[in-house]
Amino acid sequence: MCSAIPSATTSPIPPSCWICLESSDDTTDTEADTTDATLSLDSRGLAYADGFFTTMGVIDGLILWPEHHLQRLISHAQALQLALDSQGLLTRLQWYAKQLGQGMLKVVVTRSPQSVRGYAYAPNETGSACEVWLKSSAMTVATAESLALPNEHSVPLQPSSSAVCLSAQLACLPPSLAGLKSLNRLDTVLASGELQRIKSQSVANQALNTPSSVNAQDSNTQEAVTQTAAQLNIGEGLLRDMSGHWVEGTMSNVFYQLLDTPSSNSKNFINGNQTSRNYLTTGQWYTPSMAQSGVAGVMRQVIIDALSRTEYPVVIRSLQDEDLPNISKIFFCNALRGIMPMNSLTLLSGEVVRFE
Repeated sequence: MCSAIPSATTSPIPPSCWICLESSDDTTDTEADTTDATLSLDSRGLAYADGFFTTMGVIDGLILWPEHHLQRLISHAQALQLALDSQGLLTRLQWYAKQLGQGMLKVVVTRSPQSVRGYAYAPNETGSACEVWLKSSAMTVATAESLALPNEHSVPLQPSSSAVCLSAQLACLPPSLAGLKSLNRLDTVLASGELQRIKSQSVANQALNTPSSVNAQDSNTQEAVTQTAAQLNIGEGLLRDMSGHWVEGTMSNVFYQLLDTPSSNSKNFINGNQTSRNYLTTGQWYTPSMAQSGVAGVMRQVIIDALSRTEYPVVIRSLQDEDLPNISKIFFCNALRGIMPMNSLTLLSGEVVRFE
């Protein structure tokens, strides 16, 4: 059973419950019990990852960066040939955000079950029909510190931590799929598992104060990174794709500055003693292309747009192995956590590149 557009008398949906907002057999009863919705084993999202998702932060009953999320809904529906009323969906989501107050909305859009056997879908309106699922989660969206953008908006700013290069790799995709936040995330799942093993080993090493050990199936590369990162506060892992380019984090996009570039020696670093006000606007920032791998994140686009009219607009530039020792600043970002600055990066060799 799926809900129609919520009415003024509709009860708020309990957090952490999946509800179906739209389906090919959708009812029009505004009093429908949305918590009774069930996912069919025929779901194409489950069987073929035929769909996409987006995660929205909510503060004071408002969706953060709604226009950027709307563009994602529109572009992803077009890319996957799904008949989605993106503006209408955003209107619904804004209602749920108001009920939630503060937390996260996760939206999953899948193609509706098909009568065509196998991977194919009907070459008509039925083939473009979709299902929309929503999960709302009450949580604290960190806002204790924020960083002002040149366009008078601001983004959450996290405490600095360290990053590690991971041995896992992202798949290279055709142009029609590259950059999409599709449901096929197996490469990121494996990469996130590697990062969690490194974090767990780091905690164990700190507790035991002994040299790290890794499971027999782990590679020598991962062992070197784990040993070197043992005493670091690890916040994110840097991932490369199958062509060897470093692309993004396990849950975020990456921006970086290089030595010997404009204002690369600036002291506007983020720490307890120095200002962060000019962190984004001082010096040339680069971010890798999403043309063949990775996810073109909402916060990534927010930052690109915000810096587009400044002295140093963001430059799309690949990040190679030889660049890593020459990085002077680096941060990761996503729509929920905002900007996550790094104070060091552990390379696959075990060498640590430190930033002020």
